[in-house]
Amino acid sequence: MPRAGSPSAAPEPMSIGEVASPPLAILPDPQTVFTTRARRFAALAANGSDLAPYLLFLSALCDTQAAILADLPAVDLPPEDARKRSSEHGMPQLGRSGLAGDDVALATFDALLAALDGTEMPAATQEAVTRLRKADAATRGGLLDDALAEEVDPGQMAETVLAAAALQVHMTRMAAGLDVDTLARVSNSACPACGGAPVASAVVGREGMANTRFCTCALCATEWHVVRVLCLSCGNERGLVFNSVEGGNENVKAETCPKCLSYTKIVYQNKDSALDPLADDVGSLALDILLTGEGKSRFSLNPFLIGY
Repeated sequence: MPRAGSPSAAPEPMSIGEVASPPLAILPDPQTVFTTRARRFAALAANGSDLAPYLLFLSALCDTQAAILADLPAVDLPPEDARKRSSEHGMPQLGRSGLAGDDVALATFDALLAALDGTEMPAATQEAVTRLRKADAATRGGLLDDALAEEVDPGQMAETVLAAAALQVHMTRMAAGLDVDTLARVSNSACPACGGAPVASAVVGREGMANTRFCTCALCATEWHVVRVLCLSCGNERGLVFNSVEGGNENVKAETCPKCLSYTKIVYQNKDSALDPLADDVGSLALDILLTGEGKSRFSLNPFLIGY
C-alpha cells in the first residue's frame, strides 16, 4: 500500500529577481506531443513500475498516434468569424459535440484501429479493437462523442480508451491550426482551445516562462497559464498541500485542496524536463490510490486512467 511522503504546504518559490512573462496559451505540435509521450511511457515502464505492461502498451499507442498523422485528411476548423466570436464571449474556439458526423474524426479512429495491428496489448483492448473494426460508423462516432463529453459506459471502458486516443489525435490537430493570439481565457480549469479539462499542470523552465505553471488539456494538448497556488476545482488559494508518495518521484506531486477535498497532479519540468503531464499522471497512479483512500477526489481528467 503506498504511503505519503512529507506533504509540503507551499510550492517552491520563484528565484529572486526572476521575471517571467508567460503567454496565455501554447498550442501543440502534434508530432512532438505523441512522440514525447511515447518515450516517457517507455521510460516509466523501464523504471520497474508495477504498471509496466500497461505503460508499454500506452507507449506503443502513442507511437501509433504519431505514425498515423501524415496520412490523415486535413481537419476542418470552424469559420474564423465563429472562432473570434467564441473567444469574445469567453468560450473555447473548438466545439465539443457532433463528431459522430465528422468524416475526418471517423477516418482518424479507423486509421488508429488499423495501425494497431501487431501491437502487444491487454486482452480486453484487443477484443475491443476487434469489436470496433466490425462496428458501423455510427457506433464508432458515438464513442467519439462520449469521449468528448467525458462520458464512460462501464461496459465499454476499453473501447472508450481507444476512442479517446483517436480523439486526442483529432483534437490536437484541430488545436494546432488555431491562431494562438486570438484565444481568450475560458476559466482556470478549462482549455481555451477546446474547453477540455486539464490532465495535470506543470511548472516549466522555459525561457521567459521559468517557474510558471501551465495546465495541459487532456484531449488537445493545448497548454494554458494558471497562477501557481490555486485549486483548479474551486479556486481556493489558501492552505493547499502538495502531496507525494514515499519513494516515488519527488517532482510529481498532487496539489490538494482542504476546502473542496479535490486534487490535481503537478509535475516540475523546471527540475526534470523529461516529465510529461499525461504520462507521469498515469505513472504516479500510486498517488491517486493514496489520496482517494484518504477521501480526496480527483479533479483532472486522464482518458488513459479510465477503469483505474
